[in-house]
This record gives sequence, C-alpha cells and structure tokens, in this order.
Amino acid sequence: MSTTESEQVRALKRENRELRESLEIVKAASVFFAGELDPREALIRGFIDEQRFLGWAVEVICKVLRGQGLTVTARTYRSWKVSTASVRDMAEASVMDALLGTVGTPEGMYGRRKMTAWLRRKGFEVSYRQVNRLMSLLSLKGRVRGKGVRTTVPDRNHDRAPDLLDRCFTAAGPNQRWVADFTYVRTWAGFVYVAFIIDCFSKYIVGWNISTIKDTALVSTALRMGLWQRTRTRHPVAEGLIHHSAAGSQYTSLHFGETLTLEGIAASIGSVGDAYDNALAESTIGLFKTEAVREDSPFRNGPLKTIDEVEWASLAWIDWYNNDRLHTSIGDIPPTEHEVVYYAKETIPAQPVQGLA
Repeated sequence: MSTTESEQVRALKRENRELRESLEIVKAASVFFAGELDPREALIRGFIDEQRFLGWAVEVICKVLRGQGLTVTARTYRSWKVSTASVRDMAEASVMDALLGTVGTPEGMYGRRKMTAWLRRKGFEVSYRQVNRLMSLLSLKGRVRGKGVRTTVPDRNHDRAPDLLDRCFTAAGPNQRWVADFTYVRTWAGFVYVAFIIDCFSKYIVGWNISTIKDTALVSTALRMGLWQRTRTRHPVAEGLIHHSAAGSQYTSLHFGETLTLEGIAASIGSVGDAYDNALAESTIGLFKTEAVREDSPFRNGPLKTIDEVEWASLAWIDWYNNDRLHTSIGDIPPTEHEVVYYAKETIPAQPVQGLA
C-alpha cells in the first residue's frame, strides 16, 4: 500500500471515529434534553460535564450540540465554569451532593418520587422534575421489584377460616389487622425461610422469624414475637385482632388455629392461588427480596452462606424498614413515625368548650 493510500485509510478511520463519537453524543443529548425546547445554561453545562466525565473532548461535544441547534462553544462553556455560581446553582450542587451521598446506602434504592420525598424531609426545596433530571445526570436509579414466587402450599385436608378482610388492607389504628406470609432465601447451605407479620395500619413489621424448615413453628414464632413486641412497647394487643394470611398449610394447621384462639385473635384466610387476597404481605416480601436479599443489597456483607447471614441482613433491613424507610401509603413517612403520631393524638386530653362549666 502506497503512502497516499495509507493516509487515505487513516483519514477514513478518523472520520468514522468522529462520526461514531458524534452519534454517541447525539443519542445522549436526545435523552438528557428530552422535553426541553430551550435548555438553560445550567442544563447545557451539566450535559457537557457529564460527557467530559465519559471521556469526550469539550470541543467535540460543543460541535455536536451546535449541530443540534444549541449555541455553545468551548470558550462559552469554560467561561461558565469560571463564573460565580448562582444561588440556584449552588443549591442544586447541594442536592447533587446529597444524591451522591445515598450511593451504597439503603436510601440509594429509592426511585425518583420517593427520593424527592426523602430530600424534602432533609430540608431541600426540590421538585420531582428536578430530582428526576439530577438522578438522570448522575446515572442514579431506584430498585425495581422482581416477580414473587409462591411458597405457601395449601392443605386441602385442613379447614380454612373465612376471608375477613376482603382485600381491605387498611385499619383505623394499630393492632386491628395483621397480615402474614413467608418467603424463601437461597443460601450456600440450602433454603432458609423468613416469615413476616405486618400491621395494616402503619405497615410496621411487628413480628418475624427465620428457619430452615417451613413448618407451623416458623409462622407461630413470628406471631409470638409480634405479640411480645407490642406488649414490650406498652401497646398490647386487645381481643378482636384479625390475623390474615394466605391459605398455606402452616396457617391452616390445627396447632396454629388453637394459638390464635387462645390469644383472642380472629383467623382470616385468603383464597387459594390469588396473590391479591394477601397483597400487603406479598408487597412487603417483594421489598424484602429486592432490598435485603439481592446480591447488591446494602444490607449484605457478602454471600449468604448460611442462615446466620440471612438473619443479620434481615434484622438490619427490618430495622431500617420500620424506622427509616418512607412508605407511600402512609404519607411518605416511616411506620414507627406513623404510629407515634397516632398514639400522640390518642393521649391528647379533650379541651373543654369555652362558655361551658
């Protein structure tokens, strides 16, 4: 190949490389500026910052943006960078610092909407649209729940209690309606089973238990923990509580039914094979599998080798779930806070009406 031909080949390769670079930047810009007809300076600067971080040269980025109708040069960008930051830009930088601070923490699993609520609780005046844009800029994403797996198997020889909830998983106060279910976790040593009991009022996990055997003891121990925990916090369960579960043999067994009767608790069982009849418990288990069990969970310290690792991860997750995790259905506050507010209202003495003795 002659020298002239070699130079032509190199020129073609350079043009192809520049074309690929331009296409990559154009695709990124179409996503970043989606819905923005006239992007402001801070947004354009943020995009250039992001592309620089990915390794593109400022001149190349600005050239591509000019081709897309945005008037920006490398000199303009550099003048922006050295100019005094506006109050709005500094506030946005603080929000970005807070977002980056959630990486690797439980709060880092929040999606856009819940992250907006979390930031507002931290004192930041932010909108959903702003948080959505900044999380996109920082490549931050929330967790998406996986599909649940059925673990409760009905025993057709057992009598089943009626469904007393009829898919109504709310309550006027704590200790009125509890829902229960269990799931499995795969470890190096075999399957481990985790049972939960959740209060319908606050979504608080009142009881839980872990075992290598999915028997009646698995779920009855979770129930006893829930009763003990409520007594310990000076809010004991009164007669009339409804305990709702799926139609698994563990919940329909004679022994478990007797336990409920002795405690003055009414048994309620959903229909066979219908996840919606125990939707709250199914949802909580979905959160547990997504937030505590997944390999990249912030509650794990490595592989789940035995039941011990599952216990530690579960304990840490339940503590966060009850005391810190924001729950949409109760106004984006943690379950503990929801119950504290409820009991505070209960203890406020009635004020006498003025003018009456």
